[in-house]
Amino acid sequence: MASFAASPANVADIGVTGMAVMGSNLARNLARNGFKVAIHNRSVAKTEKVVDSYGSEGEFYPSESTADFVASLQKPRVAIIMVKAGGPTDAVIDELSELMEEGDIIVDAGNALFTDTRRREAALREKGLHFVGAGVSGGEEGALNGPSIMPGGTVESYDRLGPMFEKISAHVDGVPCCTHVGADGAGHFVKMVHNGIEYADMQVISEAYDLMTKALGKPAGEIGDVFAEWNKGDLESFLIEITAEVLHHTDATSGKPFVDVILDRAAQKGTGAWTVQTALDLGVPVTGIAEATFARSTSGSVPQREAARGVLPAETQDLKVLDEASFIDDLQKALYAAKLVSYSQGFDEIAAGAKQYGWDIDLGAMARIWRGGCIIRAKFLNRITEAYERNAALPLLLADEYFTAEITKCIPAWRRVVAFAAANGIPVPVFSSTLSYYDAVRADRLPAALVQAQRDFFGAHTYQRVDVEGTFHVEWSEDRRESKQD
Repeated sequence: MASFAASPANVADIGVTGMAVMGSNLARNLARNGFKVAIHNRSVAKTEKVVDSYGSEGEFYPSESTADFVASLQKPRVAIIMVKAGGPTDAVIDELSELMEEGDIIVDAGNALFTDTRRREAALREKGLHFVGAGVSGGEEGALNGPSIMPGGTVESYDRLGPMFEKISAHVDGVPCCTHVGADGAGHFVKMVHNGIEYADMQVISEAYDLMTKALGKPAGEIGDVFAEWNKGDLESFLIEITAEVLHHTDATSGKPFVDVILDRAAQKGTGAWTVQTALDLGVPVTGIAEATFARSTSGSVPQREAARGVLPAETQDLKVLDEASFIDDLQKALYAAKLVSYSQGFDEIAAGAKQYGWDIDLGAMARIWRGGCIIRAKFLNRITEAYERNAALPLLLADEYFTAEITKCIPAWRRVVAFAAANGIPVPVFSSTLSYYDAVRADRLPAALVQAQRDFFGAHTYQRVDVEGTFHVEWSEDRRESKQD
């Protein structure tokens, strides 16, 4: 039996089911901000632990059963689901929807695939219920102290949720890091892309670290000093800040730098892969994100790495760094440029998704709510907001006057870093792929013309000409006569 009495009916402002760390921290955040919070977990022990450990932080209304949990909510009811994505989420949704009434709101605040959210929203809409897919970024600390929140769903649901979510979110310059993103799956879509940008950001930071390790022979602590200094300028961001802290940390067991005792295999939870797969479906090049995702896959490809190690030759030029300060300055500029490209590609994907699915997403507002609470919070997000305020229909973030000027200052250093890494056999997939993208997107003409000719040759896929309108095909296997297609 539970160690708490049944909660009264119709008392809580909002409820959270799923009392693992993220769910319990979100519930505590709500309670700390003065909201009456119903809490529930399939395992009653976890609910008891929240009450016993944190009951003094605010008004919690625990329930042992889902029925009592729903009954304790004020109408229109709001129930937040914080359980494992996929089947478990569907099971909880099904259970809640049978107990709720027209106008009630179910919120999935986990990392769900946006297409699942769209499916769930459509199904619950037929029952008269609102379903909100809300991206929540900031990890365990953010959930407790103020995350960035990206809710989708109906405008009516946000009227009910908005005041609560905005109050518990992070605030920057007095502005909440929360806004209504758009209909059905828009919130989870934006959170997915946020995580994709996060992949690219983390990978290119790691590439800069790797170059300082291998080219300069610097120990982790000294590299941490470099990142700490970088965090005072244009690169100021949460990820640069924690990178410095990680590199300064010493392993208690071995006494070695902490980063040196960690196995070099990085995991992923799927959002990076979803971002890349979705970008492919939308026809949006997110090369920095893709290479960052594949870099994690490469790190985990143990049989392939073992087969290659000591067998595949390097044939490097073995270039030396002649001026350490200049090399570090180049790295700083290259890192800034690669990060700008990755963010630009992410915003391109959000714009394409909004167009594809009919979402009215304010790109400037997305940058604004990412300034605090979330993992990719960075100084230059203010500049992204300003860019979209200047031109809401900006087709390419890098084409904004501010970012064009910023990246121009970085190009020579960026090229030197990529060339040095290639000559010395040091893998820099995000540094190099973002530079290639930059050169491709600015090019007057690309070799895609030859690709189209090849496609027409073997598959009659047709092509367009530069000098006349229409679609054409060459009879390659016959007299090579060109014909205009209907």
